[in-house]
Amino acid sequence: MKKLLLLSIFAAFLMTGCNSSDVAPAEKLSVSGEVSGTWKKGSIITVNSDLIIPVGKSLTIEEGVIIVMDTTSKPEFIVQGNLYALGTSANPIKFSVPETAKLAKYKFGQLWGGILAAKTCTEMVLDNVILEYGGAVTTEASTSVKLGLYKAESGEFDPALWFSNAAGKLVVRNSTIRNWRDDATYIEGGSVIFANNSLYTTGLSGGDGFNIKSGVVVDIAFNFVYSTNTNALKLSSTGGRTPQATVVAYNNTIVNTGWRRPTIKGGSIWVEQSVRAKLYNNLMANCRFGIKRDTKLPEDTASRVSNNYYYGYTQNAVDQFQNSKEILSGTNEIKGTKADENDPLFVNYPKSTDYLTADLLATWDFHLSANSPALGKGLTTFTRNFKDGIVINGVTYKSPDPATYVGAYGTK
Repeated sequence: MKKLLLLSIFAAFLMTGCNSSDVAPAEKLSVSGEVSGTWKKGSIITVNSDLIIPVGKSLTIEEGVIIVMDTTSKPEFIVQGNLYALGTSANPIKFSVPETAKLAKYKFGQLWGGILAAKTCTEMVLDNVILEYGGAVTTEASTSVKLGLYKAESGEFDPALWFSNAAGKLVVRNSTIRNWRDDATYIEGGSVIFANNSLYTTGLSGGDGFNIKSGVVVDIAFNFVYSTNTNALKLSSTGGRTPQATVVAYNNTIVNTGWRRPTIKGGSIWVEQSVRAKLYNNLMANCRFGIKRDTKLPEDTASRVSNNYYYGYTQNAVDQFQNSKEILSGTNEIKGTKADENDPLFVNYPKSTDYLTADLLATWDFHLSANSPALGKGLTTFTRNFKDGIVINGVTYKSPDPATYVGAYGTK
């Protein structure tokens, strides 16, 4: 007994002797209900039912944390306070489900809800975060429905991320949203930066990548979007909130989007309802339509389009981005008229890939080859919303500088 007591005292001495830079040990926790504080580096968090970060509190998630959602209760993650998910490229944070649940029939997820931020959430950062296999349908018993969040009704598929505070601040960078049932993001307010993210295999029968509404001022830059069911970017100032939706979207690579939603809105970028959209240096390859507009509820006349690049392997794809009343064309654009014209020369991507496929192969590489005609075609003199940055939790996050090439990736 005396020996055990001495060992306990010695262990306590070692712990109290650690300096503040030491990393706390990883944990294995089972959680539900209200959460706040810190989930330590490398921890495994099992979520049994809906989570809520309460008003006035925050949760910090350190690098390497894996959050495993129960696929029976299909939890929603409600953020009424603030969330700081701070992974690294070598050690990202992952919101997922048990490995045994990742079956082919769940390619589009629907196994848990999503991250839903109420108007009381003033700050959120998702940095090096993976969100996958979610988008469950809401019911009358859903916390989001009971609290009047998102669309506040049953029968809606949760987006991976919903943010709603027009006075709030949101940064999502270096992150991935994949295997999702519907919208990857649905943003109804805030000063926002989306940079260097990947969105793929999203939307079974509907769903956009970056879905922007009124109340939002956002820079969307250097993102890769592959095979969204509908649009990679859906830009609208609908909703009646202030400020007017103001979007600067530049240097994004958009591939194979829109074909799995054969309606008027399926495409690459959609603009409507008085959105003020500035669209530069975007590379759209094998997408359905070019930048498409709602002719009855058009974009703001202050919108600008320039230096975008279009490629289609088939004549059908090429025909759908030609100039018309519905296609918003700009200046200094690369837009051929024949199949396979202006091949951007990706390092490794089969140009003949079925447009209806939603699978992204790990061997594909969307960097530009050294002799790509997409190099040197980018514009760098435009103004972005957050060149000087957004300050969140004492850290300044800046929108990246535009590149002289088009698309999200230059040469290796």
